[in-house]
Amino acid sequence: MTKTKLSPEQAAAKVMVALDKPDAKAALLLADQLQGAGCWAKVGLELFYAAGADVVRELKARGFKIFLDLKLHDIPNTVRGGSRSIAKLGVDMFNVHAAGGIAMLRGAAQGVQEALDAGEAASRPLIIAVTQLTSTNQATLNGEIGIPGTVEEAVLRYAGLTKEAGLDGVVASPLEVGAIKSACGTDFLTVTPGIRPKGSDAGDQQRITTPHDAVIGGTDYLVIGRPITGAPDPAAALNKIIEEMCS
Repeated sequence: MTKTKLSPEQAAAKVMVALDKPDAKAALLLADQLQGAGCWAKVGLELFYAAGADVVRELKARGFKIFLDLKLHDIPNTVRGGSRSIAKLGVDMFNVHAAGGIAMLRGAAQGVQEALDAGEAASRPLIIAVTQLTSTNQATLNGEIGIPGTVEEAVLRYAGLTKEAGLDGVVASPLEVGAIKSACGTDFLTVTPGIRPKGSDAGDQQRITTPHDAVIGGTDYLVIGRPITGAPDPAAALNKIIEEMCS
């Protein structure tokens, strides 16, 4: 657990705002409201499938760091090729599914290295792996997905595979951060969705915590969507979250 108090700038740099919008116009309008705040922009399935790579370039031109949240999960060779293409875009982070296994995880790293070696990418993006979605509870894990044991055990198993494959960290709920850091080291990154400010609706999330508690728990990045993007004043909502993280 961390007890170091964050500055507003440090807190903002940990926030990844999920731009889950149906088109580039809506996403960029929101981004313009947050420009200069120091946060990341997360581009997920809805926006990327609607607007493609151009919206990533537009966001980079506005100065945002980009987490491309496409959760690659396929045979190793396909993930290798997809990762090479993603590296060319100049994103700062992207993710794959740890459930694809070590060969697939290593394929992602190989694709990025190929892009770097060919001069197709200016820098290496961070590569992280999804453990279990924050919408997954115990009943879903055991009864529907068919994985035995507790959610934390499943998360730690996937985190271990990710570290063994040489990737940078994992996506997990804030509730598992302490166990992941203990098992994989403090330098192993944790990116945590399921962040809900005090008094906000949990929505379809199951394993959640507040921004303040996520920071105290030691997470590296907080993915926050609807509490910011659904607010009447997104910039004010972000500032309130930053204040909570610094308290």
